[in-house]
Amino acid sequence: MRNFRLLVPLLAVLFVVLAPSVAAAQGDEVVTGPGFIDRALQSLLDGIQFGAIIAITAVGLSLVFGTTHLINFAHGELVTIGAVVAFFLNVGGLGLHIIPAALIAVVVGAVLGGLLQLGLWSPLRRRGTGMINMFIITIGLSLLLRHVVLVIFGTRPQSYREYDIQRAFDLGPVGITPRDLAIFSISLLVLLGVAFMLQKTRIGTAIRAVSSNRELAEASGIDVQRVVLVVWVLGGGLAALGGVFFGLTEIITWDMGFRLLLLMFAGIILGGLGSPYGAMVGSFVIGIVAQMSSLWFPIDLQNAWALLALILVLLIRPQGILGQRERVG
Repeated sequence: MRNFRLLVPLLAVLFVVLAPSVAAAQGDEVVTGPGFIDRALQSLLDGIQFGAIIAITAVGLSLVFGTTHLINFAHGELVTIGAVVAFFLNVGGLGLHIIPAALIAVVVGAVLGGLLQLGLWSPLRRRGTGMINMFIITIGLSLLLRHVVLVIFGTRPQSYREYDIQRAFDLGPVGITPRDLAIFSISLLVLLGVAFMLQKTRIGTAIRAVSSNRELAEASGIDVQRVVLVVWVLGGGLAALGGVFFGLTEIITWDMGFRLLLLMFAGIILGGLGSPYGAMVGSFVIGIVAQMSSLWFPIDLQNAWALLALILVLLIRPQGILGQRERVG
């Protein structure tokens, strides 16, 4: 777990150091004044929406890590697969509306997550495969799935048929399109639903018990394998839904999930490892910092500043926002 906490900050340092100084090269200037406040409020709103999408995808990844301690680098490809499946159903021969296409994509993502648990991760655990070896397998699986999508989908960016161009509602100094408002509302409802499930249902209690102490939960009569399967199914479905939302707000590409993966890890670590609620909070912080940094710096560097914020927070609070202190030694 300590190694996982160090992973994203180290990658973030490299990313910030190696990122080109585009602002200096282009001579960008920071514009302040009355219009700056409006742009700041708009960036804040955009950051909250972006954070909600990161949160949906990161919660499933956090639950998988909490119950299995597996760092799943292939989670980003589940995001991509969800977006791509919805695209083919929406734009392909069936020509489904984006709403039923998205629902089918979520089911496909959930089924794929369950199949990966039953067909790959569970057999590996029964064979006593170490966590480092399984971590490397997730990297290989990520590369495999990503290039399968590349072969099927291609390199050309695509978009869904519906809700591509919309007129924004004017809410004082900010504006939001009906599409973005619907995405944020649904994302918030999904996150609240996950929180309710974790707190008020038997399977949610079992998930929290397994995340807290797997051996004690198994000794208490909890079917740990069933709980882990449910977590993988839930994680796959949430990743696919986040992929559809990300494709609606941005654009669909063959590597979109991979580009979002580091921000998912950042949100999880910033919020606190093993805490799904921390993953939600951390993801919103990452989304807001990423969007608001574009007020002063080129948009190409927004992820770098989000990861730099992660480093600064961990220097002050190493366990994350909602994480608990660990005893070392």
